[in-house]
Amino acid sequence: MTTRRIVSDEKSFLDNDGRGAPEPSNIAPAVPSSVIWKLMSFTFAMITLPISTYFFTVNFVFSGNATYAGGLAALMANVVLIAYVVMAFKDDQEEQREEAEKEKKKL
Repeated sequence: MTTRRIVSDEKSFLDNDGRGAPEPSNIAPAVPSSVIWKLMSFTFAMITLPISTYFFTVNFVFSGNATYAGGLAALMANVVLIAYVVMAFKDDQEEQREEAEKEKKKL
């Protein structure tokens, strides 16, 4: 029920189709390292800032009122999240500006 493949008719990698030497591979990272550092720093801030805000305010600011301390911790998590989104928009606009300048230089 299966068909038989004739291997001798197929070209192998060694045949190389007459194109000469293969092109060197691109080993550049898909994401710039600056983007990874920003992501890691905001991840660290998202973990530490709300937790430290909660424990600091529940003990020293609100005198044991966990509701207000939890609300402030949630607010701080939103502040970190909004700051990350704003930073991402600015980074994207900067990339678009650089691409536009490269296009102008080519012309």
